Parts: sequence; structure tokens; C-alpha cells
Amino acid sequence: MTAPETVDFARKAEQLGYGAMWIPEAVGREPFAHIGYLAAHTERIVFATGIANIYARDAITMAAASKTVAEASGGRFLLGIGVSHRPLVTNLRGHAYDKPYTYMKEYLPKMKTALYRAPQPREEVPVVIAALHPKMLQLAATETNGTHTYFVPPEHTSKARAAIGPGPWICAAQAVILETDPVKARAMARTYMKTYVPRLPNYTRNLKALGWQDKDFENGCSDALVDAIVAWGDENRIRDRIQAHWNAGATHVCILPIRSDNESLPDLRVMEALAPAK
Repeated sequence: MTAPETVDFARKAEQLGYGAMWIPEAVGREPFAHIGYLAAHTERIVFATGIANIYARDAITMAAASKTVAEASGGRFLLGIGVSHRPLVTNLRGHAYDKPYTYMKEYLPKMKTALYRAPQPREEVPVVIAALHPKMLQLAATETNGTHTYFVPPEHTSKARAAIGPGPWICAAQAVILETDPVKARAMARTYMKTYVPRLPNYTRNLKALGWQDKDFENGCSDALVDAIVAWGDENRIRDRIQAHWNAGATHVCILPIRSDNESLPDLRVMEALAPAK
């Protein structure tokens, strides 16, 4: 999307009653600048970084960016941060990725105590950590508002809730495709999934911890794994998957509305079918 098109999309999401829009960071737009632009052209919807890479900016800059956007948007901002992945941090950015958990553990207090002399937002900026494995989940639970999980089935949501207890947030992401033809749906699901497995080991290791085997990651992933990661089918089947995350303990479910015919644009049919305003 062009920048003006992203405004149209954000306004559409707001009109349909969606409570939040998650903005990623990888090799596209800088998320804080983009969120500031979107917030200036919307009224109610909350924007969240999903996630902002802690290797991309030091703790002082991260704190300043989050407070700047939160104050300018009237508090419509949530800071999601994470350690990203070795290929993106080391190979692409050229940073060391030796002890990501330790780096995050040391980063959080620096961010909390960072000097900031501009006007503060009215309320403290909520923070979640991208976490999949036990140690990072515990850090998210004890030092932030909770976790933003990605590329996970509801079984992981259940596992995470059991690990961190009833209080911390679990904001789970769920890719969805409104397509009842299994051949078309799985073909696009595999196009989406190839970015993550087996290229990014964090996701592969997490799924193996849930019981998936090496053979499930071969040849574009098994049908069973594809179906576990991407919810496809009619509206009711997709709603059932979202409900499964809530039943498993999710606080919030973020949907990725993938089109079956175009991987780079969201499916507005899904947005309308699942609209909270309905």
C-alpha cells in the first residue's frame, strides 16, 4: 500500500470497530513514523508495534519514540518489542545476536528509566514482549504487561497462559484466509509461511516444542501444520479458530487477513466479515 492507502485502510478498520492495528518492523516502513502518521488521520483505533526490534534502536530511543507517539495520539499506542531473529539482526543489520534473552532482560530497565524531558503521555505506555519460549514468557509476565505471540496455534496460547498465569496479557496473532477451496487456501498459506519456517529458527523450535516433527517442515510444510498455523475456510471456521485462542487464554487476537489471490494486500472481505461492529 502507499502511505495514503494505509490511512484509508486504518480508517476502514476503525469504522468496522476493530480496537487495534499492529504495525510490524522488518524491511518496510519505520513503525513509529508510520504510526504517528496513521494516528493523526484516525480518531479511536489503538496502534501497536508488532514488533519494534530492540536491536534497531537503543533503550533511550525506544522509550522516547513510544512516549512521543503515545502523547501525540492521546494514548492510542501500545509498544510491542522483541529480539527479532538472527538472520534479520546479524545478517541484515550486522549486530551481535549472542544472548537475545539477556539483551532483552538488560534492555527493559534501561528503557523504563530512560531520561525523557518532553511532556509525558497522560498514562504510562503499555508494553508487551514478543515471546514464545518459557524464559522470555516469564520476563514478559514479570516486567511488562504481557506478550505478543506470532505464528502459533491455540495450543501455544494455552501453554503460554499456563506458564504466565491469569494476569498478563496474551496478544496472539492469527493468519486467516477466507477461502473454502483447500488447494487455493493452502497454496497461499504456504506462500505466507515460507517467510518464517524453516528460515527463522525461533519459530521452528517453538513448533517442535509443541510436538511437530522435522517431516512437517518439509516441502512447504505438511497440510496439518499449514492448517494449524493458518485458519482458512468460511467465516464460521475462521471465527472458531479465533475463539479457540480466546478459550485458550488469549487477551486479544490480532488477525492477518490474507487474500487467497494476492499475498501483499489484506482481504477486505475478511475485515468486514469479522468486524466487531457486527
